Amino acid sequence: MNFFEKYNWAEILAAHPAEHCEIAEYHKILCPPDDYPDFLDKYIALPIMQRLKGVGLLCGTDWTPLYRNRFFYSRLEHSIAVALIVWHFTHSKAQTLAGLFHDVSTPVFSHAQDFRKGDALTQTTTEAPTSAILRKSRELSALLDADGLDVSQVEDYHAYPVADNEIPRLSADRLEYMFPSGLVFDGSWTLQEIRRVYDDIAVLKNEDDEPELGFLTQYAAELYCERFCMISHILQLNENKLTLQMLAQITSLAEKTGILQEDDFMRLSEAQIIRRLEDFCDCQTAAEKSCGTADEKYLARLFRTFRQMTKIEHKNSPLADDEYFNVCVKVKQRYINPLVALPQKTARLSEISQKSAKIIADFLAYNDTPYGCVKLI
Repeated sequence: MNFFEKYNWAEILAAHPAEHCEIAEYHKILCPPDDYPDFLDKYIALPIMQRLKGVGLLCGTDWTPLYRNRFFYSRLEHSIAVALIVWHFTHSKAQTLAGLFHDVSTPVFSHAQDFRKGDALTQTTTEAPTSAILRKSRELSALLDADGLDVSQVEDYHAYPVADNEIPRLSADRLEYMFPSGLVFDGSWTLQEIRRVYDDIAVLKNEDDEPELGFLTQYAAELYCERFCMISHILQLNENKLTLQMLAQITSLAEKTGILQEDDFMRLSEAQIIRRLEDFCDCQTAAEKSCGTADEKYLARLFRTFRQMTKIEHKNSPLADDEYFNVCVKVKQRYINPLVALPQKTARLSEISQKSAKIIADFLAYNDTPYGCVKLI
């Protein structure tokens, strides 16, 4: 039996009690106060970074009751956390700043905009403007000059294996986003568990003789791997596919009908976008049913459904398009097979743990029904 078959949407999200989380306390776990890199503060204060306060890490799921998100975790908080992890393990200013800036080009609703661009499988389209944004900022250029750095050293975090690498390896970005995802989505992490696992991490050498974050003990590696795959399971279920595809269509129609402009996705916060769409829907409701274009009417139905849906249907074929929103899409599979330090060498977790090997294999083999469907309101 596939490990993930026994977990349905409602049970996953209700499996753990909600825990109050002070983000500042979580960040202190990643980098203790006595090691905090004070030089970061002036970069965090840049307008190109402060914009990310209004962009959620979790791709618009904060705005629909289909999810039960426990609190809002922003892309700014994520970016700071990645920078703190990189600093903690490297004490390199260039690598740390590359980690800080890695999401500077992220628009509202994050990867939902990759879905909008037809990139659900790699979810990298939104990264393309990063270098241009950094090179355009005169404030950033002045700060880098003062620190003896050049933008070429901080514009591509992919250049630094501790900051980023390819799945299924573990990097600062991949390590970080699954901690708050677990805190927010299903409450599967507590701060105590995060501290225990994080304290077990070190920089190891992988098969390519490159630095890679890995675990000192098999227990911590197994715990993190299982939690990671469970959150990733949430991200490949039809509920998540439908949510992001619906947001993609909502924002596309909002731009097409002139309710939003393309630059609004990089200028406004998610809360501001939601309010604008709510105002539009209020006007649609107040008007006669015969008013508005077909696109405007459909947009209103989509947005009302997004804001009110609490469950979807899992089907082998689509339901009637005039009454249902249907989604059938392949998405990026996020998983890890981390390094574990052994007495004489390092090894991938799957090589030494049958339990983790099965979880990874089952995650990769799992398929939801071909279609996710929700009745339009």
